[in-house]
Amino acid sequence: MDLDGGNRRVFNRLGGSSAASPDSSKNQKVCYHWRAGKCSRFPCPFLHRELPHPSGPAAATSNGSGAPKRFADDSGFSGPALRRGPNFNNNHNNSWGRMGANKVVRKTEKVCNYWVQGNCSYGDKCRFLHSWSLGECFTLLNHLDGHQKVVTGIALPAGMDKLYTGSKDETVRAWDTNTGQCMGVINLGGEVGCMISEGPWLFVGIPNVVKAWNTQTNQELSLSGPVGQVYTMVVGNDLLFAGTQDGTILAWKFNAVTNNFEPAASLKGHTLAVVSLVVGANRLYSGSMDHSIKAWSLETLQCLQTLTEHTSVVMSLLCWEQFLFSCSLDQTIKVWVATESGNLEVTYTHKEEHGLLNLRGMPDSESKPVLMCSCNDNSVRLYDLPSFSEKGKIFAKQEIRAIEVGPGGLFFTGDGTGFIVWKWAEAVPKP
Repeated sequence: MDLDGGNRRVFNRLGGSSAASPDSSKNQKVCYHWRAGKCSRFPCPFLHRELPHPSGPAAATSNGSGAPKRFADDSGFSGPALRRGPNFNNNHNNSWGRMGANKVVRKTEKVCNYWVQGNCSYGDKCRFLHSWSLGECFTLLNHLDGHQKVVTGIALPAGMDKLYTGSKDETVRAWDTNTGQCMGVINLGGEVGCMISEGPWLFVGIPNVVKAWNTQTNQELSLSGPVGQVYTMVVGNDLLFAGTQDGTILAWKFNAVTNNFEPAASLKGHTLAVVSLVVGANRLYSGSMDHSIKAWSLETLQCLQTLTEHTSVVMSLLCWEQFLFSCSLDQTIKVWVATESGNLEVTYTHKEEHGLLNLRGMPDSESKPVLMCSCNDNSVRLYDLPSFSEKGKIFAKQEIRAIEVGPGGLFFTGDGTGFIVWKWAEAVPKP
């Protein structure tokens, strides 16, 4: 996977063709600050890679154990993240945000209000956008209406041709993925704070309870224990975790004998509501309204580390390869990486003009990783990684609180008017 996008300056900085010239031999010194993961010079006069082993060029691509250096998982965004130990490799730190100036910009980045109302007289000559998106790499397939308030969850249970959406209008709707028609509405009597699917199970978080439906058998369960709204859920190590309004993380385990989910643990430590959860590298990460992130062992369920670099609510967390991403209402996305000791440290901070609400990641049509970030200015930014170069934008009438990734290059965004189905455009063959 080429994460540097062919940027020649980065290539030369890593000791590419220019490093082989006779005149450059006196500069073959590894940057001390790069080794510490804190080099801020660009371009840096020193190397941002380890020097080749005297045994030959092949040794330069190994990590000491004979294995090639690479990210923890080349498949894209995934659970097994933040891998540590003797194979820890921080060589990609120098690439974060290096191509941030290479942005997609067309016209004024604002949707025309008259176009939205269907009566813009300027047509193609209008200086504002006549589109809900900015960028050529994805297209809008369908806009599905029905919910009366903001969509807070989108889920696609495995092996089904149905998609489910949950909303603050206290309902869950089922949609036929082939026709786009609403197939049914479930009234819950409480605002949907979050919704996920795992296997045949659909989990919906509402105040003071988690509703669970088996979409294959139609079995319905109510998991009691939460105090206040359930804002976030995740599955890891055969446990269902739920972050609640009182700052507690509750866990349930499925009992095949009783065919029920039984309470397994209650994790306490946050002082305010837990609003984001993610699992990676045998750890559970939780983000809270108390501005902190906590790392928990999935084996012992003990808190291993508390991260306090954010200055506002930690709205969303995402694991990608060996990195943890976090976004906050403090208008930043932070990229964390594990040190040799196993503790997480910030390796890059990306700043936005607005608070951030949600993070999702997926490969584009060329299998390159893309980060999607919804902001509280009613938009979603799409960035190439690790450069954070802007790939496109999505606009909406209201805040986009839900983003979900589907099969075949599909992804979904949900706001107060319903949800939209998007698809990555087919890659253009290179000549």
